[in-house]
Amino acid sequence: MAHSKHDMIERSLPLLMVLILVVVSVGGLVEIVPLFFQHSTTKPIGRDGKPLEVKPYDALRLTGRDIYIREGCYNCHSQMIRPFRAETERYGHYSVAGEYIYDRPFQWGSKRTGPDLHRVGGRYSDEWHRAHLINPRDVVPESNMPAFPWLERPIKASDIASIQAKMRALRKLGHPYTDEEIANAPKMLEGKTEMEALIAYLQGLGRALSNFQ
Repeated sequence: MAHSKHDMIERSLPLLMVLILVVVSVGGLVEIVPLFFQHSTTKPIGRDGKPLEVKPYDALRLTGRDIYIREGCYNCHSQMIRPFRAETERYGHYSVAGEYIYDRPFQWGSKRTGPDLHRVGGRYSDEWHRAHLINPRDVVPESNMPAFPWLERPIKASDIASIQAKMRALRKLGHPYTDEEIANAPKMLEGKTEMEALIAYLQGLGRALSNFQ
């Protein structure tokens, strides 16, 4: 009897597709839904259940993050340090879920043509980052990273005009931007270059846990 039912399912493509969809849906719900109720994945939690002082990106860092994504930096740099000795000795404390509470989408990545950047904030000076982005081999002779000299141009007027709408949309998703922060956002970008925005983003990476420690 069981054999005949199994045979019937395998011979009926529509039925097989429906059953596969049911199994995948149930499995997905069992795996995903509980995560929405765990503080470790929905709140900025650090170590020992204590909260981190994680803040949403200000206008300049938010713009820098968009430039980071636009230039494809995530293709060569991850932002997730695994809890292994080989990783923590090289990059710093392993990443915790609460650090990514305001990352939409997160930039974890999995390929490391270049080093992980999750703890790069404060490790180098702004001038080092600028020299590195203009010509990486000036500061790291063996680097195979491409140069990004065009980032010296001013932030685009369209990006300045859209920053408030972007922050309002993020506020609807839970980012605690104040009306004052949104109102002052365009002014924060005026006169700034894309290079400055990207460096501001990089300099803030991974510092919440460092301050917490």
